Amino acid sequence: MFSFDVTQKTKQDVFYHDAHFDALIVGGGPAGLNAALYLIRKGKHVGVITKEIGGQLHNTSEVDNYLGFKHILGKDLSDQFLTHANHLDIPILHDVSVENIEKIHQTFKLKVSNGIILHSKTLLYATGGSPRKLDVKGEMTFANKGVSYCTTCDAPFFKDKHVIVAGGGNSAAEAVIDLVPWASKITVVHRSQWRADAVLLKKLEDIPNLNIHLETQILEVLGDTSMNGLKVLNKSNNETFEIDAQGLFIEIGTIPNVSLIKDLVTLNDRDEVIVNDMQETSCEGLYAAGDVTNQPFKQIIIATAEGAKAALAMNQYLNK
Repeated sequence: MFSFDVTQKTKQDVFYHDAHFDALIVGGGPAGLNAALYLIRKGKHVGVITKEIGGQLHNTSEVDNYLGFKHILGKDLSDQFLTHANHLDIPILHDVSVENIEKIHQTFKLKVSNGIILHSKTLLYATGGSPRKLDVKGEMTFANKGVSYCTTCDAPFFKDKHVIVAGGGNSAAEAVIDLVPWASKITVVHRSQWRADAVLLKKLEDIPNLNIHLETQILEVLGDTSMNGLKVLNKSNNETFEIDAQGLFIEIGTIPNVSLIKDLVTLNDRDEVIVNDMQETSCEGLYAAGDVTNQPFKQIIIATAEGAKAALAMNQYLNK
């Protein structure tokens, strides 16, 4: 069993007031945990701070596109990651949140919600993003019970079913295209007009069994044990009607969780952290990985790989 307990303390005891680390990781999803794995195997004094282990894995009901697992629940994959991290005695401070991050000279200072202050030579920010919600009745009731926020993750589970895509931008149009090999019928519902690129809209013209309801607002997600339809409003004539369907993919974008470092790093016009191919941000010593960054493909395996890249870059930086 690998163990790099550089402080000779228990995993929790390393998180004391004014403790100093080689590397601190904010975020306990795939990117953060994999980065910690790589850093501790390099012999670095590392700590992970997270409100919840697993991150957006808990927004995914089932996973069948992560190499090595033919089929696994999102929560179970998260548990596998945590088991591996515990096997290496990675210190994880969970059920807390970071309240403030500042850089003083060459050191990062973090204020944690339990009242302690931590210091680190390097910092990995891997807080992911939050799917934008419709904020309608029934949405959270049927989350992972027909309602999904990731077409790439969940499309195969709706084979030969009627599914609805909510949204009118590029992500919604791409979701429709991704669903074609699986769904028997696809319906798009969007509260205004298309905002997707013309090249994507052109591809939609050739898709059979595609219905499009523009200027249509979703009022409620319907169902019993799982989702079975929507109640919508036609804004043109102010009439409500129901659409029967077995799935709803909400593709209205994500909100990057950047509030803690937005004044330290450069963001793009979508408020994503801009990183280079070493996962470096514009702030020296500060790295970012996963869905919080400007990489376009928000996937578990990509976030995991970016965590490894960040860790190796951080190790290189620390060894200078």
